[in-house]
Amino acid sequence: MGILPRFDGDKKEPDAGADGEQIPVEAVAQQAVERLELPEPVIRTSPDEDFVQVVHVPTWMWVEEGSWGPETAKAQVPGVEVTATARPRKAVWSMGEGGTVVCDGPGTPYSDAYSPKASSPDCGYTYRRASLSAPGKAYTVSVQVTWDVEWQGAGESGVVPGLVMSAERQLVVDEVQAVVTR
Repeated sequence: MGILPRFDGDKKEPDAGADGEQIPVEAVAQQAVERLELPEPVIRTSPDEDFVQVVHVPTWMWVEEGSWGPETAKAQVPGVEVTATARPRKAVWSMGEGGTVVCDGPGTPYSDAYSPKASSPDCGYTYRRASLSAPGKAYTVSVQVTWDVEWQGAGESGVVPGLVMSAERQLVVDEVQAVVTR
């Protein structure tokens, strides 16, 4: 990931390593951050992402529950153990027709408890144009989940903000025309 941790508090002298060298706590923290296995977000929508979305009908978006939650990793050298815990902070959706949606959580999965005409309470979008003129006649929808990492060890702590995992998929958006007869 190549991100160096930012530290809070006073610096302390780290313990000596096996060869007598001082191992900086920062280096052990970096190892713990690099060991984190952040999941790739799994995109879900309603209408289901495998079906056509409809212009002017609310689309619900959410990140599958298994790809949204804390992840922990540890790193250890003689005398120093650091635990890093990553938590997802937000999901930024790019909807393919120029719209962007920022959600502070994973989004709410659609269920029959909601009206089919209802908008998502926390993470939704309504398309204004069909995807017929887009490459492959579908919009490329992407989500970037931003994770913040807090670490602790050897009497110190710090934060590594802004690690990002992303995913994308194609969504077909079409228009529905009504015919009025008398």
